[in-house]
Amino acid sequence: MLSVHAKDVTEEVASSTLRKFADIDLKPDELAISLVTLDGERHSEGSYRGDERIYPASVVKLFYLVAAHRWLEGGRLEETEEFNRALKDMIVDSSNDATHYVIDLLTGTTSGPELPAAAMEEWAKKRNAVNEYFVAQGYNGLNINQKPWGDGPFGRERVFVGGEYTNRNMLTTSATARLLCEIVSGQSVTPQRTEQMMKLLRRDYEKHCDDPEDQATRFFGSGLPGGCRLWSKAGWTSTIRHDAGCIELPNGKRFVLVAFTVNHAKETRILPFIVSEVVRRLENS
Repeated sequence: MLSVHAKDVTEEVASSTLRKFADIDLKPDELAISLVTLDGERHSEGSYRGDERIYPASVVKLFYLVAAHRWLEGGRLEETEEFNRALKDMIVDSSNDATHYVIDLLTGTTSGPELPAAAMEEWAKKRNAVNEYFVAQGYNGLNINQKPWGDGPFGRERVFVGGEYTNRNMLTTSATARLLCEIVSGQSVTPQRTEQMMKLLRRDYEKHCDDPEDQATRFFGSGLPGGCRLWSKAGWTSTIRHDAGCIELPNGKRFVLVAFTVNHAKETRILPFIVSEVVRRLENS
């Protein structure tokens, strides 16, 4: 038996986080957390609102990364220097332009002006290729068929997302934690491709960085003690702030943590507090 169960840790951390940030009116439905402790073949899982569907921002790029390697592995895509550059820019720099390039190749679609109804229906079927793959793998609660944008979608992308953005990307923390576990354990693709993905996700959180949105130092990384190893993908917009990471403690213990916050994007203390609370409970267990 594991001495600490992730379910208990998650419930405790959610409660302490809500208490800590009561002064900024952090509400229970503005937070979602999933935790998986990894210990060889053994693990435990826990979630707080882990099945709630939330707009994922750039965290969705983790799913595009895995889909890209599965497509390459299955011969559905050709590996080129340009495609590898796009994967790097999508994950390391969180480039939306690179993500658009990757999605176009994954789905055989392109952005552009509105299409006639029949052509739009065919286009939409193609754009759902990544969704269909993960649903077939048993994933629930996700919608991953939209390109990320800054100022809003246009043309066929605007039609596709819907008048009230009803078809926008959505993820759960539980599904994201499952994906990260499969990446770090080598279950999603071959060992060589796993190594390539892990290299892109590796974050040097102990370096100095002045960028207030730096994925390594301004999200989970700023709540970690020295000597840890971090693989992660953060996401943020004007309203949300998320991180999804695998952390290895100095004592060798590892865990996957995913935390989404809603309506508190400018509050940079919440995610570091969550990860520090998890570490405190796990490092001596």
